[in-house]
Amino acid sequence: MQAGNRFYSKESDLPSKVPIFPLSGALLLPGGQLPLNIFEPRYLKMIDDAIAGDRIIGMIQPSLDGRLREDGEPELCRVGCLGRITSLSESGDGRYLLALSGIVRFRLLEELETRLPYRSCRIAVFSGDLDQAERSPKIDRDGLLTVFRRYLEANQLEADWDSIRKADDETLVSALCMMIAPSGAAERQALLEAEDLSARTDTLIAITEMALADDDEDGGPRTLQ
Repeated sequence: MQAGNRFYSKESDLPSKVPIFPLSGALLLPGGQLPLNIFEPRYLKMIDDAIAGDRIIGMIQPSLDGRLREDGEPELCRVGCLGRITSLSESGDGRYLLALSGIVRFRLLEELETRLPYRSCRIAVFSGDLDQAERSPKIDRDGLLTVFRRYLEANQLEADWDSIRKADDETLVSALCMMIAPSGAAERQALLEAEDLSARTDTLIAITEMALADDDEDGGPRTLQ
């Protein structure tokens, strides 16, 4: 899996302890891109430390049931995605604007005690993600493009179909998941935790079709984001 200037081919290429950025509704997938606007002081510090190190942070959603720890911080989902900071700019008003490139999913093993202002966890990566494009069964590409076309029509949008047709399966699935997935945290977590590209494609098709059907019943299109 390539992210920016680095190529990650095995588990040992990746850290076993990472800083964690909990963000509800965020969806980062292997091979995908996630733009972030960082302004909280603790996460500015996290980005500074990541840039000084391996540029890797872990994106994860807070627990879907809303549970909180004793210190008031949210409990976390058990599966997230590692991302490499591949671009960063300063806004001039104290914020960082950055792009995070997805590398590999991880399972959270334990949260670590730290004196740093941000949270850190010990993780185990899904090693199959590193060569998923080669090992995944064939995806329902026709079905995915059909539902994507319906999404565009419902929201009066256009797309670069030439680039879409040329995209490999992994790039296409990751991009469309992050573009058209409904904003519900549970749906996004289901996409993240899908077993492989084929299962993720089927999940995206199903939840998008349900959202489009709900739009029709409500009497008109609305944005799914």
